[in-house]
Amino acid sequence: MRDLGAGFGYLLKGQRWVARHGKQYGFGLLPGLIALLLYAAALAVLALWGEDFVVWATPFAGDWASPWRGLFRGFLTVVLFALGLLLAVVTFTAVTLLIGQPFYESLSEKVDRDVSPDGTAPGSGLPLWRDLWISARDSLRIVLRAAVWGVLLFALGFLPFVGQTVVPVIGFFVTGFFLTEELAAVALQRRGVELRTRLTLLRSRKTLVWGFGTPLGVAFLVPFAAVFLMPGAVAGATLLARDLLGEENAGEPDGTEDERVTS
Repeated sequence: MRDLGAGFGYLLKGQRWVARHGKQYGFGLLPGLIALLLYAAALAVLALWGEDFVVWATPFAGDWASPWRGLFRGFLTVVLFALGLLLAVVTFTAVTLLIGQPFYESLSEKVDRDVSPDGTAPGSGLPLWRDLWISARDSLRIVLRAAVWGVLLFALGFLPFVGQTVVPVIGFFVTGFFLTEELAAVALQRRGVELRTRLTLLRSRKTLVWGFGTPLGVAFLVPFAAVFLMPGAVAGATLLARDLLGEENAGEPDGTEDERVTS
């Protein structure tokens, strides 16, 4: 339970950090806005033509008596949209991080300098194109893993009672785990931590990860919230990554180092 509270604490600390750094926060909104427009268009298409897709996919229900045919297809349409929304929440972070990679790298480095006892931040030493390639490759792997979970939860959603109670809760925890992985990857990739090792680290501290990622995933369901929370989420995930690796912190991130560098 202590890790659960610590994870949520990192989420709040990250939001406080960007609140004190208005310029970085402003630039950090742009990638989220672009990604939001893309996802809004995709979800609109799903909402408009999802029912037609369900009708096409369930020809066997065409001869069912009313109202069972309508209830069955209506239920599948709702579940299909819910699955699309779940995948949107999980993949939104990956797409936004890829679009805003240079900014989020810089933001994460500033947080590292803020809390590092010696005022330094680890660097990958790789050219930008290489960092982008690694980030895109790893994000695709995570999206595929999340998609497998999404399909599994979609199938379990048909179970009476359990599908309407337990499964959605599990879905939020799964979403929180993958969200945290994507966000912490910004700091961990700079340290040369490979995807397999990152996943092992996260699994070793699941309650810490859930405390950070699950409330964030719930917040991302609020329209436009993801756009405004993304910069702070990256900052908080950097602090969480330092905790996972057992790195020493000088104290609360207060922007002192950043102000000294920019002055």
